[in-house]
Amino acid sequence: MAEAKKKGLLSGLLRRISTQGSGKLEKDPPSRRASDGDSLSRRRRSEKFDPANARRRTRRPDPRDAKGKGKEHPNGHKYEPSPLSEWPPEGLSSEEKLTQGQATELISTGVPAHKGHKRPIPHVSDNYYGLYTTSAGNHGDENDAANQHNAMTQLTTLKLQGSGPPTYPWETLEQPSLAFGYGARPGTITLNYWAGIFSAIPPPMALRDVGMVPRDVDLDQIFRRLRDLEGGLEDDDEELLYRLYKRFLKDPDKIFSPHKTMERQITDLVMCLSGPDWIDFSNPKNQVVTKFIYDTTAENEQQYHRFFYQLLLSLELELRINSRLHTDWAKERLISSIPPKIQWNLALARRWRDFVRVEDYGETAEQVKLRYKLRKRQVKMLKRFAQMMKWPNLAETIDELKQREAEGTLITVSSHAMAFFSGLVLPGATFPFLIMNSLIDIDPDKATDELALLTHLHPNCGFQYRGSYTYWASTCIVGKVLAPTCLEAAGWIGPAQPTEDLGRSQIARIRSRKARQHVVTPEDVTSMSERSDPLGTKSKFYPVEEYELLTPDADDIIDTIKIEKVNLKAVTDRPDSGPKLFDASIQFAIDQVSWPLHLTFDVSFINAWPCSDGPHPLFWDYVYTTRKVDEIVNILDWGKPSNRERSSRSSANKPAERIVGDDDADRVLVIETFGNTDNEVLARAWCSHWGLSAVVADISKTCMACAIREAYAATLTVVILVEDQPDDAE
Repeated sequence: MAEAKKKGLLSGLLRRISTQGSGKLEKDPPSRRASDGDSLSRRRRSEKFDPANARRRTRRPDPRDAKGKGKEHPNGHKYEPSPLSEWPPEGLSSEEKLTQGQATELISTGVPAHKGHKRPIPHVSDNYYGLYTTSAGNHGDENDAANQHNAMTQLTTLKLQGSGPPTYPWETLEQPSLAFGYGARPGTITLNYWAGIFSAIPPPMALRDVGMVPRDVDLDQIFRRLRDLEGGLEDDDEELLYRLYKRFLKDPDKIFSPHKTMERQITDLVMCLSGPDWIDFSNPKNQVVTKFIYDTTAENEQQYHRFFYQLLLSLELELRINSRLHTDWAKERLISSIPPKIQWNLALARRWRDFVRVEDYGETAEQVKLRYKLRKRQVKMLKRFAQMMKWPNLAETIDELKQREAEGTLITVSSHAMAFFSGLVLPGATFPFLIMNSLIDIDPDKATDELALLTHLHPNCGFQYRGSYTYWASTCIVGKVLAPTCLEAAGWIGPAQPTEDLGRSQIARIRSRKARQHVVTPEDVTSMSERSDPLGTKSKFYPVEEYELLTPDADDIIDTIKIEKVNLKAVTDRPDSGPKLFDASIQFAIDQVSWPLHLTFDVSFINAWPCSDGPHPLFWDYVYTTRKVDEIVNILDWGKPSNRERSSRSSANKPAERIVGDDDADRVLVIETFGNTDNEVLARAWCSHWGLSAVVADISKTCMACAIREAYAATLTVVILVEDQPDDAE
């Protein structure tokens, strides 16, 4: 009975909040599976088999659920899972046919299985949805995402409910989820983040004004209550909980039906925080939250007071939602139903509760003293970040950092430094700019004054410092392309090659277009498990001859490619507002011939999910073309019916030749870039030049067949094969 009461405690609130925007009651959306609806596979052709006699591709069971270990082939040969070196393997002939169990054991063992999910967004129409992927099946702990600790990206993400890292990408406030966003290779993203880019997110939902207004209170009262809440909420005493109305809110029903239940108080706090006078933290312009409290002078008194009053009410709401009286089920349902504007308030409250404590307070902002629990860790992080980026003024900057830490003046350097060292960082795009601006602001070199306009509102940007190195945001196409020659940390790629087109210390915004790749549809996402199935079509038997083993020769390297220079051309037809705008290109020397490639399109590079027990055979229906990296500059308009290939780089006047048929739009171009990291930069630059996103696979972790299947899962037509060497980062 008690458990049922807990589950039902917030049920009425869920329905009440869902109706505030429209004024009418909406039914809860029915639960549905991610694979509901018609999911048709994309058409594929083969040069080897007659399509008329090919098996039809249909949904098949997850290969991980099939059993086949230790089974025998029809000829009596018994096999155990082991890396294949030839196809057919010893003991099999090409004329034989495998049962599903045998095929699963021989072909699918260690192959990552990708599943797409389309999830509804509460209380909006079916026109809005979130797209996600989950992958598993490689028998290991490795995945396609960067380790958050090593990548210094912990504060870019926040799980909406509960503590610890999220299990699924839809559990975080920021979308697409950055907990599953940064790829393990520099300049890459994950398959899940790629799918999330194509989610349909609704515009902000306005709630009805129900007349719930806060009382007038002074700063002393606000901080007294903030310090009280450090010990938790009095959730087992209705009279103590009701003091919320005596101190901060006005109870509209205090005479006949006072709001003493926690459910009514949560509703009132949500309604109050939805008012137009509060700061909207869902707006990117307001997501560096410390800019509202950095200035403690009398001129900023009103804004300072409003921020902490909003923080207090958000904390009251967050503690009530996470009361021990509620089940996890009720908390999860409630938080997912709360409007995004309120969810960002809850995120701020979580950061405050985790990292900040009140030491002293008074009637003015200058009397407030706070303790920041995260400061020492952040100092170590900033020092490590500067060392990894080979900061040009490293020694003097580290000395300044140590001195300010000893003096306790780190928080006063700037509003960005205050956010970084305090931990008052909202999830999303702000953190990379907070850490970089903190480093710039602490650096005593006057040249850093030229970098003061660096902001997350211009994410496609970078800068040059002291004419020695350039640094690029991970979201900038220049950084994505140059990343193989650099390190990536805290959302920044560097140190990268300098350019003659920037001053010794100058910011550059890069102009780029959206990739010309077609939009990934919900049907593309929900059908990816069928379209990337290693066995192909479900069948009673699986002919051995329908599979081939792909083993690229990583020793056959190209050593005739070198980056000559990075070119930035100023855009003069734009008004001068903010950092200067540039068009970017990279000039390569290929066999001692210069080849410029324009970084015209803002494409993405997806880090391939690792496989195990590879290499794996590839089903004949996955069509591909392989090219060495020095040959791709001859390929024009890949993926279009008009795509063609020049017969020679040295003779541009020779006629271009067709590469594939007009209806082979799904064919994957596999680019082998083994050798110097400049080879991979060339492949990435070529992708940006033509507007083609790509899967990047290290063949020591992901075999060629698995990379091609992941490209089919992501509806991409380019795979870049690399092989990392121990000294690549240097």
